[in-house]
Amino acid sequence: MKFYGICVKDNFLGPQLGDRVLEEVEVLNRSGKFRGGQLVSQKSIPSSSIRGDQIAWVEGRQSVCGSIGALMAHIDEAVMYSAANGQLGDCVINGRTKAMVACYPGNGAGYVRHVDNPNGDGRCITCIYYLNKNWDVKKQGGLLQIYPEGKNVVANIEPLFDRLLIFWSDRRNPHEVKPAYATRYAITVWYFDAKERAEAKEKYRLATGQKGVQVPVTQNSKT
Repeated sequence: MKFYGICVKDNFLGPQLGDRVLEEVEVLNRSGKFRGGQLVSQKSIPSSSIRGDQIAWVEGRQSVCGSIGALMAHIDEAVMYSAANGQLGDCVINGRTKAMVACYPGNGAGYVRHVDNPNGDGRCITCIYYLNKNWDVKKQGGLLQIYPEGKNVVANIEPLFDRLLIFWSDRRNPHEVKPAYATRYAITVWYFDAKERAEAKEKYRLATGQKGVQVPVTQNSKT
């Protein structure tokens, strides 16, 4: 995070819990819970021309999404550990969004180059967990490319099963999802910085919709 603003952790949950998360996401998909992804800005432009994913918002407390809730608790722990060890700079994490479960249906849909938080709405960290087994980007596409600001590099992140990606949500990390030609699943959550969030409330620059809904970070029950 200190050099490029990006961190990748493979084998994040392990195969057993990872499989259960994938099963819950597939159930959500089959049950028709997904809707077209919306844009906070560029409201005059059809969303489908910018992003082709279908999404569902999950809090993780529902019995049918218990494994997704366990995933969120593990991500909470990883983020708070990083914050406590100074790896997130001056960020003071005081909450996060619900989990955004996304499905690219495999028809060449992607997401054009963008910044998650271009206007200071309080989101400081983006965490993406991937659920795609035996993924081959040469055949199936779906590569995430990140362009760290001020760096002469491009980070190519393959959406591999049980991989967690963490990066800065602001203008430091423009990124895009290349067209996917097979069903591509990911779960994204954004963490809020207390100071920026408070300033955003003062200036009415909060993200609209679900991305603006703040929920508590899972408390570690260990003593």
